[in-house]
Amino acid sequence: MRIAFAGSFAVRLAESVHMRLSVPCEVIRDDEVSIQSRLGSVDVLISMCFTKAMADAGARLKLIQVPGAGLDRIDRGALRPGMHLANAYGHEVGIAEYVIGAMIALQRSFSRIDAKLRRGHWESQWAVAVPPPPPWPELAGKTLGILGFGHIGQALARRARAFDMRVCAIRRQAGPESPGAPAHIGGPEQLDEVLSRADYVVITLPLSPQTQGLLDARRLRLMKSTAYLINVARAEIVDEAALYRALTTGGLAGAALDVWYRYPTTIGTTLPATQPFHELENVIMTPHVSGWTEGMLDARARLIATNIERTVRGEPPLNAIDLQS
Repeated sequence: MRIAFAGSFAVRLAESVHMRLSVPCEVIRDDEVSIQSRLGSVDVLISMCFTKAMADAGARLKLIQVPGAGLDRIDRGALRPGMHLANAYGHEVGIAEYVIGAMIALQRSFSRIDAKLRRGHWESQWAVAVPPPPPWPELAGKTLGILGFGHIGQALARRARAFDMRVCAIRRQAGPESPGAPAHIGGPEQLDEVLSRADYVVITLPLSPQTQGLLDARRLRLMKSTAYLINVARAEIVDEAALYRALTTGGLAGAALDVWYRYPTTIGTTLPATQPFHELENVIMTPHVSGWTEGMLDARARLIATNIERTVRGEPPLNAIDLQS
């Protein structure tokens, strides 16, 4: 069995996966372009990307294992009959914890008061001869709107309820309550209502033709001026220019953004957007690390190793993607 890890993220998992294999396998590592010339004898490809060129080069490929949850770089039309596609989760705990932390940091203005105190300015009731700041709001009693109610959304809902928050969720199809027991689960037709009610809106949707640009200028205007937006899904779900305008004109109180409109392609510095979000004090910027935790890496390595061994035995993979949907 020959296994290929293609791309920087997949390659970082290679050693951990290999350690967990109980079957003999030859492992190769390369970038997503150079791997194409080496796919002729590969049985399993672990990559965030799969193209027709990869399919044409990999006559023996049995499994395309995505080392993450997102499938937006996978050309499903390039998959041949008998070829399996699977993805991997394990990031929901880390991302849910990130969101809770971001909500608290935004609500309590940690970035601003930290910067001021480093200069000796006390924005607190302890300052001498100046009025105290308004008391900080609490998460308790606030409404959290979760757009997307899969693994991440459900993990977040459970934690938000522990903070006594009201939880409303939107998913593709409304239905009975899922683990996490939000106060309300609605279908896409209720998106505008959830946006207008929520004090925090968290995006956990996958990127698709239906979700790209979903939060445009009109929908952002539906949100409260006191509300916060947190995006841990894909940047393209939110219109970049409209989001920047909302954050600079008082349309939104703030945002935490962990996913971006531009990513590094060369060594050196890369600003993550065309709009200058980096100049805004009401934005927390993180470089797509909300799910980068020890638990995530361990869970994904175990799943990928299991799926390699299932492929050796001729069994379908766990987390198989239905190619007909």
